[in-house]
Amino acid sequence: MSHDYSTIASELLHSLGGADNLEQAAHCVTRLRLALKDPSLVDSATLNQIDLVKGSFFTGGLFQVVIGPGEVEKVYAALRQQTGLAASTIADVKDKGAQKTHAMQRLVRVFSDVFMPILPALIIAGLLMGVNNLLGAKGMFIEGKTLLEAYPGLDGLWSLINLMANTSFVFLPALVGWSAAKRFGGSEILGIVLGLMLVHPDLLNAWNYGKAVAGLDGQSLPYFDIFGLFRIEKVGYQGQILPILLAAYVMSVIEKWLRARVPNAITLLVVPITTIVVTGVLALAIIGPVTRHLGILITEGVVTLFELAPMLGGAIFGLLYAPLVITGMHHMFLAVDLQLIATQGGTFIWPMIVMSNLAQGSAALAVFTMSRNARDRSMASTSAISAYFGITEPAMFGVNLRYKFPFYAALIGSALGSVFLSLNKVQASAIGVGGLPGFISIIPQYIPMFVIGMVIALVVPFVLTCGLSLKIIRPGYRVA
Repeated sequence: MSHDYSTIASELLHSLGGADNLEQAAHCVTRLRLALKDPSLVDSATLNQIDLVKGSFFTGGLFQVVIGPGEVEKVYAALRQQTGLAASTIADVKDKGAQKTHAMQRLVRVFSDVFMPILPALIIAGLLMGVNNLLGAKGMFIEGKTLLEAYPGLDGLWSLINLMANTSFVFLPALVGWSAAKRFGGSEILGIVLGLMLVHPDLLNAWNYGKAVAGLDGQSLPYFDIFGLFRIEKVGYQGQILPILLAAYVMSVIEKWLRARVPNAITLLVVPITTIVVTGVLALAIIGPVTRHLGILITEGVVTLFELAPMLGGAIFGLLYAPLVITGMHHMFLAVDLQLIATQGGTFIWPMIVMSNLAQGSAALAVFTMSRNARDRSMASTSAISAYFGITEPAMFGVNLRYKFPFYAALIGSALGSVFLSLNKVQASAIGVGGLPGFISIIPQYIPMFVIGMVIALVVPFVLTCGLSLKIIRPGYRVA
């Protein structure tokens, strides 16, 4: 179905209070992110009836319009053409709306800005790691054997996939260093160098660090001895987030301070080397050790909560994750996931995120099944498919929140699925696609329990939404 994007953009501008009310615009995978001079001028009722618009809301100092994958880029292009606005990044637009946000929203925005650009690399690595786990899982396909044992010829393929899967996680600090330096206004290449330095082969990895601290195999913790005055642990930070995130921020502050004071003639000589040397010493001597212990405390706290009260933890997470998506605060869980994977060998958070996504999709599918309205049916069907593959905004804003009860039904289904996973201690070895293909990233021994959780998250919202529509006449619902 073709759409007149120029007309859609024109109607959007009219509903937003005119072109003069639009300061900056950018887009992510599903939404337009708009910085407005006066949000009170927006006619939300009219805006939400525009073709392709699946919902709108104001959060984080920005007005956001949910369009959907693929279409949002074309609407954005038409919007820019009609307004003459320069192309802006999400970070540019968020900076514009930052003055209207509080401290927690700004912190969440930092996590979002840093992790969103590297998320595709993490998802690809997670899927490949999941494939590798399946190949090496004993009894998954052949009783008492792995596929590698049954078919030795697969060993080379397994090793190759393992190399590809591990790359993003082994060099994760380099990816975060690049993205964080870009976000904080520093040199991206120096961010990469700083990240690579934290995973240098001369530094102990997490496994050998644990053995050295415990004194196993005759190992002891090595140090850099600086003039006999102080010592720095030779410890790496493979797979960890907090050390490089804070180090990249410090690096960017130092670099910008130097660039403002060093003469242009010697900038290239003085600024990079001074920045890396000073930041490198701080990262290895102070930032790394402090944030490593902070990360351990965070993960131990989360793990303890779910061990002591798995039912309560699963229920709370299942109920709150979708509302957190509305506010954008869900991006913080990515850092927790990666910290759990690095320190515990797996994460129980990500599997529950899949439950929430599937539940939103099934609630939207129920609306499609029961609705008479052609526009609602079209929106509900495409939104459900999108949610089943990990993108829930169209389903939430375009369908479920509009009718309210489907959204509540999805929360109930998500909570029940999450409780089941939490009680059975289901874990993922990596981050993957947060939908139907999610089982690929689950540690093989937990896949059967995960699939049962998926069935709960799929069936409960669908049945609840359809069941209510049979009893209560609502606009857009078909009463059987």
